[in-house]
Amino acid sequence: MMSREYLEYTQATDEELIDRLRGGEAAIMDYICDKYKNLVRSKAKSMFILGGDNEDLIQEGMIGLFKAVRDYDTGRDASFYTFADLCISRQMYTAVQASKRQKHNPLNTYVSLYSDDGEQEEKGEKSLLEMLSDRAELSPEEVFLDKERVAYLENAIENELSSFEKQVLDLYMTGMTTTQIAKVLSRDEKSTDNALQRLKAKIRRML
Repeated sequence: MMSREYLEYTQATDEELIDRLRGGEAAIMDYICDKYKNLVRSKAKSMFILGGDNEDLIQEGMIGLFKAVRDYDTGRDASFYTFADLCISRQMYTAVQASKRQKHNPLNTYVSLYSDDGEQEEKGEKSLLEMLSDRAELSPEEVFLDKERVAYLENAIENELSSFEKQVLDLYMTGMTTTQIAKVLSRDEKSTDNALQRLKAKIRRML
């Protein structure tokens, strides 16, 4: 059952609560964590395809949320939700990138293009190839590949995409928009969109 205190918090905006938190109402932090935990979990689930451990990513997401509370500036930043969304995404992505560097195996960052995992199918999760088909508007014929061509495509993605294009692809596959990707990577939208169009064209040629 929600406490009277929490009920009172629901009547205030996030921005008002941040001001009150900084004024000494420490319980507001618990409320904000509860309010945003589903956002963190949702992002952790999507980021999992980049190779991160789900629980570790949730922890990183909460760190991002704490940083958002700490750094939010009502006079400079957009709404707290938008700022928190960016901070959470950036913290998770930075953690995944650090994990990738430690493993020294970029191909492990992609889910299997063809999944033989029954559990994955039961959960309704899609392979990278299916998601590329959905999001890059490829025809079913273009993605009907045998195992050898799948291995070729994995290697081609690693070898033919630039570092920036691979970063854009990683985040695009989580469902982020071009605007969100640009913010996470601290790049302008035009260069991010250009990279997205280039990598789509390259993948089509690979297929």
